[in-house]
Amino acid sequence: MELRTLRIFTEVVRQGGFTQAAKTVFLTQSAVSKAVRQLEDELGLTLLDRNGHKSVMTDAGQVVYQRALRILAEQDDLKNELAELQGLTKGVLRLGLPPIGSDALFAPMFAIYRGLYPGIDIHLVEHGSKKLEDMVRNGEVDLGASLLPAPDEFDWQNVRKEPIDVLIPASHELAGQSQIALKQLQEMPFILFDSAFALNPIILNACHSQGFSPSITARSSQINFIVELVHAGLGIGFLPRLIAEQRVRPGVRHITLTEPDLSWDMAWVWRRGAYLPHAARAWLELAARFQH
Repeated sequence: MELRTLRIFTEVVRQGGFTQAAKTVFLTQSAVSKAVRQLEDELGLTLLDRNGHKSVMTDAGQVVYQRALRILAEQDDLKNELAELQGLTKGVLRLGLPPIGSDALFAPMFAIYRGLYPGIDIHLVEHGSKKLEDMVRNGEVDLGASLLPAPDEFDWQNVRKEPIDVLIPASHELAGQSQIALKQLQEMPFILFDSAFALNPIILNACHSQGFSPSITARSSQINFIVELVHAGLGIGFLPRLIAEQRVRPGVRHITLTEPDLSWDMAWVWRRGAYLPHAARAWLELAARFQH
C-alpha cells in the first residue's frame, strides 16, 4: 500500500469527487480513478460507491479514510522534524480556532507572532471545538483551541477560564437579580449554539446535575443572532463572561450564574506524543505569556 495512493484517496473524499481531487493532486481524472481502483483491488473492498458524478464512502471506505488521515499525518510529522534538523527557518503554523472568543483571545497574538517569525505561514480554520478536536486527531491542524476537560489522547495548555453568564430579556421578572441559580431557569426555553460547539454539553450537563432537561427553542452558530433572539423574547442564552461583555445589547441583561463549577475553560490541544513543529511550539510559548 503506497502513501501516494492513500493521499489520492483522501483527497477524493475531501473534495467530494474525482474531478476536483485531480486538480488538487495535479493528476488527470483517469489517473486518480485508477489509483483509487488499485487501492480497492489491493484491499479487496469497495471504498467508494460511485453514482454518476457523486462518490459516497462505504463502511470500509470510512475506516480506510480515518486510518489514512493518521498515517499521512505521521508522514508529515516525519518530514517536518527532518526539515528542522536541516536548519530550515521557514515553516507553517496550522491553527484551529473556535468561533467563540477568538477575536478577544487570539487576535493580539497574531501581530506579535508575525513580527517574531516573519518566515512562518499561518493557516487558520474556524470550527466548533468538537470538529477542531477531530482535525487535531487527524493531523489536519497542529493546534486546536478546545474546552477542557480534553480527551486523554491530547496534551493541552491553558488559555483562559471564564464564568458563564445567562442572557435574559430585560423585561423578564428575573432580570433584576445580580445572580441567578440554574434551577431557576428550568421553565424557560434555552437558545444554544449548534451541536458542534463544546459549550452546549457544559450547559446541558449542569442542567442534568440539577435534575432537569431544558427545552431548547433554537440553535445557532452566530453569537449576535443568539443575542438578538434573546432580545426578541424567544428564550435565554449563555455566553462566557468575556464574550458577553463584548455583546452589550439594550434590552438584554447578563446575569452571573451561581454554580461555581459552570465555566468556559479554553485550552490549546495537540496529539499526545506527536511531533510539534517549531512553528507550533513557538505559538505555545507566546500563548503562555498571554495566559489569563
